[in-house]
Amino acid sequence: MITSIAGLLTECSPLRAVVELQGLGYEVHIPVTTAEKLPAPGATVKLHTLVIYREDAQTLYGFASAAERDFFRMMIETVSGVGPKLALTIMSRMSLPVLEASIRDGDVAGLSKCPGIGKKTAERLVVELRAKVGAGGGPSPVAGSPEGAASAAGSAAPAGNTVFRDAVLALGALGYKPADADAAVRRAQIALGADATTEKLVKRALAG
Repeated sequence: MITSIAGLLTECSPLRAVVELQGLGYEVHIPVTTAEKLPAPGATVKLHTLVIYREDAQTLYGFASAAERDFFRMMIETVSGVGPKLALTIMSRMSLPVLEASIRDGDVAGLSKCPGIGKKTAERLVVELRAKVGAGGGPSPVAGSPEGAASAAGSAAPAGNTVFRDAVLALGALGYKPADADAAVRRAQIALGADATTEKLVKRALAG
């Protein structure tokens, strides 16, 4: 099984990347949250991958981290009615920490806002994955609250780094939903760099 691929990034779009390795170009389907982190074409890149085999096709899916790849696999193997295409859509809408927090907190309303997901699918995500994403964690903040957004975002930042978490918390206090706050701060951090302060991240996120 191909668990990762490293090579030259020759093409990139929000849902697709082409990685050239030893003269072969591999088409990799990716979520938007991974595309955001990719360098410009021409640079070297590594993606954590999962191959889905079908009778008439072999499709390669890639992610920025092994944790994202493993969560993608867990969704399609565990949740009835969720195939690779829908799982990729879900992971394009929310970063992994916010997605896990939404499932753990039973935020069916928030999950239902993902394109292509109705209430029933959101409920299945919660029912069938809640125990898996909640392992080892204490009581979670209330879904949809600023604290819930900060808690989810905090695990996306390096250990000891509270800048990302504090920026999401600030947006939550201003009325942003957890997923929207997470996405806005992700974009701001990509634009400003990893050393940006909380204040700069918040200002950039509010500027759009």
